[in-house]
Amino acid sequence: MAAPEYVPTNPAQQPRRGLPLPPAPSWRADRPADLGPAQPVGAALGHPGPDQGYALKLARHFEQRLVLAEGEHADDAVLGCLGVALRRASIFGRAPVIHDLEMAFTLWGFLGDAPAELVELRRRRFQALEHHYEEQRAIAEQVPEATLRLTPAQLEARWPGEWRELLGVAAA
Repeated sequence: MAAPEYVPTNPAQQPRRGLPLPPAPSWRADRPADLGPAQPVGAALGHPGPDQGYALKLARHFEQRLVLAEGEHADDAVLGCLGVALRRASIFGRAPVIHDLEMAFTLWGFLGDAPAELVELRRRRFQALEHHYEEQRAIAEQVPEATLRLTPAQLEARWPGEWRELLGVAAA
């Protein structure tokens, strides 16, 4: 098959190659907004982790399963438990999975069999949570890290009998 007229046929007609680019210089996090290798920690900074928005999609799987008391709203339950689930995922340095959300909803008794005292506590803590970011953070920070490191089977063995210890709530 013949080549079109505009295609060069001898090496003298070939386009010249430019000079090769030098290798890129090394990069350092030295600008004010660069975080560097470690994430900052402190009040209201949360617990960063990869793909945290995926937890919102996972939370939809629980909307029909939530056991809400009178005056409670599913949106408030999701917002409060979302912070707990994301904190658990970030402790393990991974994106959220369904077990993180199941653990958070179980801890706060939204999947059923919640003691009356826990229902009353969460009704006060979760009320109008959408408008109170500080309260969302407080709920996430309240749960001890030791609880978040439990496996689902370990949580199932201890809940609801030890719900106060699991949530870091002092006995009344």
